[in-house]
Amino acid sequence: MHDLGAGFGYLMKGQRWVAGHGRWFGFGLLPGLVTLVLYAGALVGLAYGADNLTAWATPFADDWSSPWLGLFRGSLTVLVFALGLFLAVITFTAVTLLVGQPFYESLSEEVDRAEGGEVPRSEFPLWRELWISARDSLRILVRVTLYGVLLFALGFVPVVGQTVIPVLGFCVSGFFLAEELTAVALQRRGVALKERLRLLRGRRMLALGFGVPLTLAFLVPLVAVFLMPGAVAGATLMVRELTAPPEDASSDDDAAAGGQGARRPGVPLSMDK
Repeated sequence: MHDLGAGFGYLMKGQRWVAGHGRWFGFGLLPGLVTLVLYAGALVGLAYGADNLTAWATPFADDWSSPWLGLFRGSLTVLVFALGLFLAVITFTAVTLLVGQPFYESLSEEVDRAEGGEVPRSEFPLWRELWISARDSLRILVRVTLYGVLLFALGFVPVVGQTVIPVLGFCVSGFFLAEELTAVALQRRGVALKERLRLLRGRRMLALGFGVPLTLAFLVPLVAVFLMPGAVAGATLMVRELTAPPEDASSDDDAAAGGQGARRPGVPLSMDK
């Protein structure tokens, strides 16, 4: 539970950081505004066409009597839109980060610089960074889609599908949202996707404490745009903990005994792996 609160704390620290650096806040809004317009159009189209989509996908129900036909297709329409919204929340961050790669990388570097210590810089040209980001985002999207399809199917299970499954959906969304945001700072440190996932799985509650509240906030129109700069700043602050070396052997022993707060160093890997 300590890590859960710590993750939320990093989210708040990131928002406070950009609030105190107004120029960087405005700088980080631009990519989100562009992406928001694209996604708003897509979701509006889905809202208008979801009922037609479910009718096309369920021709076997055409002869069902009322009210079963309406209940079945109405529930399925809601689930289709929920799945679209679920994917939108996850992919919004990936697309925004891809569109705003130079913006957010500069913001992340400034956070490292302001906090002191080493300021890692990517060794790759911009086109290579964009390629790596797009490739890794696609890999994450495949994972999220598989989870989404599974949760969508489980949503038909009575009671559990309307209670437990939505909670699991938000946890999955939050974890991968945290991965996408920490990727900005970890990619600069030369940490590959496989190692990034290992780091976050090792501190799963930290990732959920950061990502789940952000996922919920992103469901509110326009909020995602205004929270993105602070989310990148907060993710950078969290990465500084995830990749910090142990202070000393005794602190490691204390952390292991208490079961809380152990830091895991990030091991830079080749970005091409």
